[in-house]
Amino acid sequence: MEVRMREGASKLLAACSRREQALEASRSLLTCNARILALLSQLQRMRKAQILQKVGRSSSEVGPGFQLRVELYSSCTVEDFSPGALGPRRANRLGGSVGCSSGKKIRAAFESAAVCGSSGGNVEPGRVSPPLSPDLSTLGPKYNLLAHTTLRIEHVQEGFKTHDLSLAATENNPFWLPLYGNMCCRLVAQPLCMIQPTISGQLKVKLGEDLNCWENVYGVLREQSLLCYQSQEDLESEDKLLLVIPIKKHTLVCVSERDPVDHQSIYISTQHQGEELTFTLTTHTPEDTQRWTQAIWQHVYNMGQWKQCCDHLMKIEMPSSRKAIPVKQGSLYHEIVTPSSPGEGLVVPDLSAEIRTLLSSYYKER
Repeated sequence: MEVRMREGASKLLAACSRREQALEASRSLLTCNARILALLSQLQRMRKAQILQKVGRSSSEVGPGFQLRVELYSSCTVEDFSPGALGPRRANRLGGSVGCSSGKKIRAAFESAAVCGSSGGNVEPGRVSPPLSPDLSTLGPKYNLLAHTTLRIEHVQEGFKTHDLSLAATENNPFWLPLYGNMCCRLVAQPLCMIQPTISGQLKVKLGEDLNCWENVYGVLREQSLLCYQSQEDLESEDKLLLVIPIKKHTLVCVSERDPVDHQSIYISTQHQGEELTFTLTTHTPEDTQRWTQAIWQHVYNMGQWKQCCDHLMKIEMPSSRKAIPVKQGSLYHEIVTPSSPGEGLVVPDLSAEIRTLLSSYYKER
């Protein structure tokens, strides 16, 4: 898909004759190339893991050791992108006004942009156009790296935070823009252990100190809790929740030796609201006991790796896709008769249509 998007952006770039079109096509081509390189690197890691006979999971998802690199680019533009506006007279005037060295760089950028508009010529009938060369990405407006910064797991938090930028250009570069040296953003994360159930199934929970007092429950390990319901049908009803076992980053989980009835017990020791709590679980088969134990261990380990991201489920706010409703521009009569807030303007609710028409024409003439 990324290769097809890159080919489409290349064809669009070759046919561009306006500045806005060329900038957008160049930006798409730049991001497509970056994504293709990232996917190729990921493919190389997957092949290496297969060679080493390692089993792993690979997707759009990342681990707690992620590094999010934010880059800021700029591009030199002109007021009129049409090739006719890039004549030698205008280029010479630029060279004389901004200096010799800077003028040459800007003229070179203008000439490369002009090639973009003139390269989309017609093809003779019956002749197949040659395939697009990878060098086509060098045509059109150039995006140059101004500054960058890297965000990690320690930057994840609910509020906005200022991050320092590392400058990759100087004021002598023709594409330079005045920067304040920092950026402000809000970085949030939703680990899978906080949004998806880790394991679920039948369990037996010991209630009280009586060794024979066990309750059959249906358990679901999710977020920071092991939720125990009376049956699987009660998952949708919070009123039928029988027990909540807190599972935190520092929760201790251990398995007992086999008891006389040939069953192993799972002991969960955790702190909740300053109180030390211990819960005892068991399953119907040794295989289920091992499966639950490993799942709880892995869940506690994942929460410890994701640190503050597992303190609570962070909300990722999506930008609104609704377009702004344009304000209707009426006559002066509508602005006066229809007030913008209560108590303002002139309100005439009982006028007939004829009188309103006369008033409207009167205010228009005024």
